[in-house]
Amino acid sequence: MEPLDPQAAIETTRRWIAGVVIDLNLCPFARKVFDADRIRYVVSEATEEKSLLEELRTELETLATADRNAVETTVLIHPQVLTNFMDYNDFLARADRLLKTLKLEGVIQIASFHPDYQFEGTTVDSVENFTNRSPYPMLHLLREASISELAMSEESLQEIPERNIRTLRTLGRDEMVRRLKALDTSPPRKQGMPP
Repeated sequence: MEPLDPQAAIETTRRWIAGVVIDLNLCPFARKVFDADRIRYVVSEATEEKSLLEELRTELETLATADRNAVETTVLIHPQVLTNFMDYNDFLARADRLLKTLKLEGVIQIASFHPDYQFEGTTVDSVENFTNRSPYPMLHLLREASISELAMSEESLQEIPERNIRTLRTLGRDEMVRRLKALDTSPPRKQGMPP
């Protein structure tokens, strides 16, 4: 695998957040932290799960102690490991165990994004999978307090996934594929990006 320029990965991720997550309002909390430049982007050089888990530990501890006025959330981008979605999905249980070990459960949550994301009970081509499809495999570390402060109610939080599915079904799969392909400015095809 050809080495990835970390800055290029960050810029692609920023374009994805702006052009998909914010533009389609998939996460009502994203615009505020994005515009305030309070997202920490970390591109992992890990090529194996063990190294990624250690980086995840470091980033969880860093976020837990960081000044919220400087860093509200962290996106850990890991383009060279867990490129297979099933391996990635299995890794999420290890990530959750790490949260518990660090006593950060209820303090930080880990949101999952992957180029080949597939919700249980859907087909590979189901448009709702695009709510969690990203240019690279990544782990999004969010402070629970940030979500609680911005959420109007628990009910409004629970409505977000259903609203997102309705939005994507209205747009259609072809439009979502077009949006993701537009992010890719490099010649090689990324995992999960349709040719």
